[in-house]
Amino acid sequence: MSGTIVTARAGAVATVTLSNPGKRNALDLAMWRSLRQAVEALSADDELRCLLVRGEGREAFAAGGDIEEFRVQRDTVDRAMSYHATAGAALAALHDFGKPTIALIEGACMGGGLEIAAQCDLRICGVSARFGVPINRLGFSMYPGEMEGLLRLLGSATMCELLLEGRILDASEALAKGLVTRVVADDEVLGEAYACARRICAGAPLVARWHKQWIRRLQQGLPLSEDEQRASFAFLYTEDYREGLNAFIEKRTPEFRGR
Repeated sequence: MSGTIVTARAGAVATVTLSNPGKRNALDLAMWRSLRQAVEALSADDELRCLLVRGEGREAFAAGGDIEEFRVQRDTVDRAMSYHATAGAALAALHDFGKPTIALIEGACMGGGLEIAAQCDLRICGVSARFGVPINRLGFSMYPGEMEGLLRLLGSATMCELLLEGRILDASEALAKGLVTRVVADDEVLGEAYACARRICAGAPLVARWHKQWIRRLQQGLPLSEDEQRASFAFLYTEDYREGLNAFIEKRTPEFRGR
């Protein structure tokens, strides 16, 4: 049976769950396709302020791709290209998601699961979480289009550890190498991830989106044009900016509306 992608909504926070518990949430082709569709649908929701991605249960965020499928789905170059185009589209949808994203990581986060987590803005895990891409033992290489997000996050040295050695990183090493944002006790992961989402939702939503935009733009290493510099002050014309200033002066909690 195919796994599923489950979407839930609570206020301004949406949760996308990778669900294939019989295979530690390994992603099959249908799940990759559904993940892209779910993320794109949520992207169009202007009331949404934060997206969390997690695996079903506590055993794994995702154990990677569904290896049993590979004999059929990737048995020729054309089939493999089609498969990875589908997976790449899902990863691109997460990367391009305009609102803040959080990976809530419990247990194993391997292969394709690690690729998904790398596309999120923040990654919060428990102390028993494990990370790796041990595909050197399976005789196939990572598709370059999927490697890009991890390489951008980790750099070449850590990518070589993961791919050439097939190393599995524990949570403390993943934190030291910048793979995760925060490590908490296993029984606190859920609470901390949603507390993080609430802190994001308490801020001005347009500002959160602009900060994502400018962080990525500055990482290109190119100077800002004058038009871009002027565009960075677009907040001056928002209701949320006026609300934030007024709330500060009046010593009250601001009520941002995303306008």
